[in-house]
Amino acid sequence: MQNALLSVENITVSFDGFNALDGISLRLMPTSIRVLIGPNGAGKSTLLDTVIGNVRPTKGRIVFRGEDITELNEYKIVRRGICRKFQAPGILENLSVLDNLSLAARPRRESWRSFGVGIDSSVRARVERVLERIGLEEKRHTMAGQLSHGQKQWLEIGMVVSSHADLLLLDEPAAGMSLDESAQTAELIRSLASDHSFLVIDHDMTFVEQLSAPVSVMHMGRMLKEGTLEEIQRDPQVIAVYLGREKEEAVA
Repeated sequence: MQNALLSVENITVSFDGFNALDGISLRLMPTSIRVLIGPNGAGKSTLLDTVIGNVRPTKGRIVFRGEDITELNEYKIVRRGICRKFQAPGILENLSVLDNLSLAARPRRESWRSFGVGIDSSVRARVERVLERIGLEEKRHTMAGQLSHGQKQWLEIGMVVSSHADLLLLDEPAAGMSLDESAQTAELIRSLASDHSFLVIDHDMTFVEQLSAPVSVMHMGRMLKEGTLEEIQRDPQVIAVYLGREKEEAVA
């Protein structure tokens, strides 16, 4: 039986006596996708903050590739192969697409002094592969700031992939995209899941459906339901606390 890439084990996070997370457990296998949904305030972003080391749990532990990373600092967790991507792209807009990817792919990414000395053949080959996978080959010399919103998101995903991250934490990666860009983003994530794992927060059920992945529903800091999207959409509790509310807001 394959070991889990990430195990979140009975995690509780308290802020001034309020449990933002209350005994959350989650397992993510290598080369897989898991989607987190739930109402605002359910604890989804807090869970990602805890996995990446930005928030310390009150109880429980987090295990990544068999190592307990619960007490590690964020930069150490990143070096072990977990990266988080926020809604706003974190790219360097005054550099080209190629330079953004090349910088991310360098073994010593924290050293700006190495930026002007060129890259070796193995790094160059990796960057070329990523350029092809994210569909920006023809934009390689374009300044990142000139890309469309969707292309900026794809570039940042490519930068994380270039850095050898095994697990990508994505917070609403399709937010603000056109329907076509959203579909392309789902296709990109699915294709990259042959080599990486993804934990994705999103509210767009069309986008979630396009990911074709298991769904975990959070509510008030707890795990309410896990299953396929079809199972989630038929569950009375999920309809009551989340999907029904989403429909009401859409009508309003």
